Amino acid sequence: MRVIVVRRGNAMTRRTIAPAKGRLGILLPGMGAVSSTFIAGVELAKKGLARPVGSLTQFQTIRLGKRYEDRAPLIKDFVPLAGLGDLVFGGWDIFEDSMWDAALKAGVLGEHQLAPVKDELDAIVPMPAVFDQAWVRNLKPLQAKKGATKLALAEQLIKDIEVFKKTSGADRVVMIWCGSTEVSLEPSAVHETIEAFEKGLKTNSPDIPPSMIYAYAAIRAGVPYANGAPNLSADIPALVELAEKNGVPIAGKDFKTGQTMMKTVIAPALKARMLGLKGWYSTNILGNRDGEVLDDPGSFKTKEKSKMSVLDACLDTKRYPELYGDYFHKVRIDYYPPRGDAKEGWDNIDIAGWCDMPMQIKINFLCRDSILAAPIVLDLALFLDLAKRAKLKGIQEWLSFYFKCPQARPDLAPEHDLFIQHMKFANTLRILMGEEVIDHSGLDYYEPEMGTSAPAPAPKPYLKEKKKLSARVRA
Repeated sequence: MRVIVVRRGNAMTRRTIAPAKGRLGILLPGMGAVSSTFIAGVELAKKGLARPVGSLTQFQTIRLGKRYEDRAPLIKDFVPLAGLGDLVFGGWDIFEDSMWDAALKAGVLGEHQLAPVKDELDAIVPMPAVFDQAWVRNLKPLQAKKGATKLALAEQLIKDIEVFKKTSGADRVVMIWCGSTEVSLEPSAVHETIEAFEKGLKTNSPDIPPSMIYAYAAIRAGVPYANGAPNLSADIPALVELAEKNGVPIAGKDFKTGQTMMKTVIAPALKARMLGLKGWYSTNILGNRDGEVLDDPGSFKTKEKSKMSVLDACLDTKRYPELYGDYFHKVRIDYYPPRGDAKEGWDNIDIAGWCDMPMQIKINFLCRDSILAAPIVLDLALFLDLAKRAKLKGIQEWLSFYFKCPQARPDLAPEHDLFIQHMKFANTLRILMGEEVIDHSGLDYYEPEMGTSAPAPAPKPYLKEKKKLSARVRA
């Protein structure tokens, strides 16, 4: 066990983080383009044949202490995370394809790139999924679980988790929803309490979609759960309550990958400079299975809500009605099969500056959905496992960085600004490891009385340069 100190104001408490010993199993509901690309990338990285670019856990450093201390270890060297070599994979799908066949059909990585890990990918075959045509209308299942009630389906998933742990040798398990976007759903009475939800499972409530059944099964089994789609999934009071009760970390929803990631960068920049916004038009073309699902108006409505939620929050429209109170916002997604996973997002942004003079910003992001999503899946799996070992439970808002529509406590407005999300993320890691939270004010470097304590003396090389400068000024 690694014992660390956590500071809360002036109080000191001790937190124990269990070591990341043994194998970590990653279970994925939905084993199509994102899942197969993620698994293939990890297996290639294990052999030194690919780099997990885009992953904060593998590439990013974290600053500790004062700038002149020059302490910036890699995140993976700072917090006790599972290693890539310890990861094993499984999951569910409505198609029978092994991860090798799924990866070839997705076409994200070429066959020549995948060939070195063919055996590893071929060995991973999805279990039959929980599926309901009413929630994903444009896909036809080739395999699906059967049960008299939705509770019976949840029990089957819990059994699958137990079997997976035994057959894979996993010591710990996390679950990341990589399945399709479900038809839009508004919260109802069945979602309010654990008792109401479990009654709904027993009576086959029409307001409980498959993603909620997976979330319930994971939480019941003590497995951390993250939702990579805009479905409500675990984002309902009943499952938040169950996660708190069972000590299970949860996070979501909807991976922040392409166009929305750009919005959470550009919109905060407009607000920081107090530039007005008149209109923001966004359109996408994509041809993968996600595009096929979103071609249904019901599923598109769910995605539209997620993609449109970020601007009001980033711009803080209530505080700045003159600049952002009446802008026009339009989002489109068009299914275009020839493009496959190579999504293209166009943004036309009409802004206003000094004397209300009009200006424009144009963005054409030629991205790859699964390439951007794969490192998010990896990071969420490793951080949720860390959260569970650190005895964190319920909503993990510090992981909002990875989501379009972050899950937060009901009385708190979720933060959408990418840079504030990143600061929250990094500071949480610092707190977990007993390090000082960094606010980037910098005043205590120059005015010691502004700090809580006198800053450490500047390094000698700096003092020497200061003396040289002073001498030149006197001369």
